[in-house]
Amino acid sequence: MLTSSINDQLRGLGESAFIREVIADFGSACPPCPHGPGDDVAVLPPTGRQRLVTTDPVILGRHFTQADRPADVAAKLIRRNLSDIAAMGGRPEAAILSMALTGDSSRRWLRAFIRALGREARRFGVAIVGGDCAQTDGAPGFFLTLLGESTSGRVLTRAGGQIGDALYVTGSLGGSRLGRQFRFQPRLDEGRWLAGRRSVHSMIDLSDGMAKDLLDLIPDGAAALIEASDVPIAPAARRMAQSSGFPALHHAFHDGEDFELLFTISARAAPERLAAAWRKRFKTRLTRIGRIVPLSANRPTIEVIHPPEGFLLGEGYEHFR
Repeated sequence: MLTSSINDQLRGLGESAFIREVIADFGSACPPCPHGPGDDVAVLPPTGRQRLVTTDPVILGRHFTQADRPADVAAKLIRRNLSDIAAMGGRPEAAILSMALTGDSSRRWLRAFIRALGREARRFGVAIVGGDCAQTDGAPGFFLTLLGESTSGRVLTRAGGQIGDALYVTGSLGGSRLGRQFRFQPRLDEGRWLAGRRSVHSMIDLSDGMAKDLLDLIPDGAAALIEASDVPIAPAARRMAQSSGFPALHHAFHDGEDFELLFTISARAAPERLAAAWRKRFKTRLTRIGRIVPLSANRPTIEVIHPPEGFLLGEGYEHFR
């Protein structure tokens, strides 16, 4: 547990000693100063490419619980940020970690968390170059800012979709709360490959659920037409449907934290050629789920064709709602 008994508490250690402990536990994930922790800021060498910056937290009670393993929390923190870089077709480079902790936070839990975060950083080629920690009287949280760079001649954004485009998604959707929220694979290689194909017009990672995130890919004056039977549903979503009273498709649209890539591709691109090229490169599932069509008076912005009985399209997750 993140909170602990008196003998294991962060209280009394002091910020400076804790930061020295953190840097030691990160090991080789932290480069030496000035390109890593130790000064007021870290100095990053120029790359000559477009720079990408994203930030996402994990907060106790919102993104993880006392029962979750520190290694799972660390993986979720860095991978949810990596998924943002993947959605732009970029390569991760460096990260800054900030922590808001209570005095009764467990040093043992924190050291396990930091060591796991260091392993994750090394796995994905991310240098931990700095950060900060502060005491809080509220919920503890970890806040990662991730820097990356473009890898091709362009950066994919959410804008750019056109009427006639086909809609594709990687992997399968739904049921993340049964554990996949900690054990997903950020689609970095797939994102870079897609960014290198001019026929791909726009892309987003599915963090808040397709019911919400898909809206950001739909251009003005257009709608998304989705064939229900084509949506790739995760086994975990089917298991949740057995107890929730909602069809599995509901979980695929609304659960969130799938961290798969949703993208639009030109109607002129041959789907067979795309599928063949994809299979040569990746084992990740790729599915065409629909298309972008003109918006009309009697058509919603997202229209699901042939949905199962009991399916109602609502909204994905949104903070403060």
